[in-house]
Amino acid sequence: MTDLVIRPLVAGEENLFDSMPDPLPQLRQVAYADGIAGGGYRPETTWVALRAGRVVGRAAWLLPPGAVDLDAEPEVGAELLHAAHEALGGPGRYYAALPAHWRRRPEVLAVVRAPMAAARLAGLVERGERLRCSWAGTPLPASSGRYDFRRPADAAEINALVARIAEPDVLTGVEIARAVAGVDLATDPLAWLGDATEEWRIALDAGEAVGLVGTAGDACYPLLAYLGLLDDAARPELLVEAVRVLAAGGAREIIADVDSHQVAVLAELERTGFRQLRSRIVFAPGDAPE
Repeated sequence: MTDLVIRPLVAGEENLFDSMPDPLPQLRQVAYADGIAGGGYRPETTWVALRAGRVVGRAAWLLPPGAVDLDAEPEVGAELLHAAHEALGGPGRYYAALPAHWRRRPEVLAVVRAPMAAARLAGLVERGERLRCSWAGTPLPASSGRYDFRRPADAAEINALVARIAEPDVLTGVEIARAVAGVDLATDPLAWLGDATEEWRIALDAGEAVGLVGTAGDACYPLLAYLGLLDDAARPELLVEAVRVLAAGGAREIIADVDSHQVAVLAELERTGFRQLRSRIVFAPGDAPE
């Protein structure tokens, strides 16, 4: 790798980043040019590996960080990450975005093996997988009539219910909330979403609260930001109610993120009409907390 040059971009070199063909064009994500225009990407946090003047590796740090694309051996990607980490103050979390059902797709596996190996060679450890799902107008299941739904009385009622929910089913945008504001969406969603209660709903069974959902119709996408349960049986109808709230506000597509190990939640999302859009593998420094 003696002819390898690794460096950040300088202003005006944005086209250099895009000179490397997108290895996963089927994956819907923010284009680099759009990221630059929106201020999320910056030349000084965008690094390239060049061999004989051609880009063979690239990495762009965003909030949350992006991942590395490679048209070379994993060692090149590891060297690129090491150099960038040293300049940027040390390694941080790293999110490898992949198309839905990527493990079943040989053409995707052929592309992603090298950058994922590069992350591991750079000292990063896989720490889980999150799936992004989308509802886009599929007819909703009928209600059983067992549950009633109402708006929370105030922010205090939301906070009290959140404190009783150990592991929320759905947390959409949890990485952004943590990276931008240091907020844990699972334990303090209003610190990120704001104190307005209009788009929140509480599920009631015989007058007792059994679930809570918070939606956001004016985010980058209409989304299911938070969904947590005190009784798992309420999951199907609370999901449907959340979709109805957003659809009534004009949403044509609704986004929800769920950890891949929550199989029951994913199955219920699919029954409600959600389909997987992409996967995100979370890598972190080996000494970082879980």
